[in-house]
Amino acid sequence: MKIFTSVLVILALALIIFNITLLDFNHLFEGDSMVALIGIASSFCAVFILLIFRMSKMIDEKTKNK
Repeated sequence: MKIFTSVLVILALALIIFNITLLDFNHLFEGDSMVALIGIASSFCAVFILLIFRMSKMIDEKTKNK
């Protein structure tokens, strides 16, 4: 499960980088830039959710060992 979440985090970070390249800073809230902003925000959410999931698994493993 650790490898799976790591791969998903890397994919989400790659999507953030890709969407940053699509931004047009002159017209940030129009057209493709708006889609890129939504993609960046959703990728950040995915990264945070995966990190929270990984932390909860670590806590679960530590409590089961005691």
